[in-house]
Amino acid sequence: MVFSSLLDNRPFWAAIIAWAIAQGFKTIRPIVTQRKFDATRLVGTGGMPSSHSSLVMALTASIGKYYGLDSALFAISLIFSCVVMYDAAGIRRAAGKQAEILNYLIEHHKLPNFDKVKELLGHTPLEVLVGAILGGVVGWLV
Repeated sequence: MVFSSLLDNRPFWAAIIAWAIAQGFKTIRPIVTQRKFDATRLVGTGGMPSSHSSLVMALTASIGKYYGLDSALFAISLIFSCVVMYDAAGIRRAAGKQAEILNYLIEHHKLPNFDKVKELLGHTPLEVLVGAILGGVVGWLV
């Protein structure tokens, strides 16, 4: 019963499909442009388009379509989406820039007790916008 309910949940599947399309694009793009496969792009953060933005905006658009733009559920989802996208382009992007500085210090000052940290954490505003548009379209169509 629970599993069949999840299978029929269109907002859920819209979000999953939008996320998969965004992650798929981030995986295929380096294959086409650089002739290089990077398996970490299947689940990694950062890059074009933002899969976080695609996921939350597909959920929001689908909720708006099926429950109405005047529903409380749509309002909650829209606010949640704005927070996620702000975080992706603001806080996580700033953390990525700080990681670049830390890695520079680790590498150039030969700090043996420190491992390099992940730099590609956040998104540019354009990556967030493209992800949001992708998610909105997928959410409305599913």
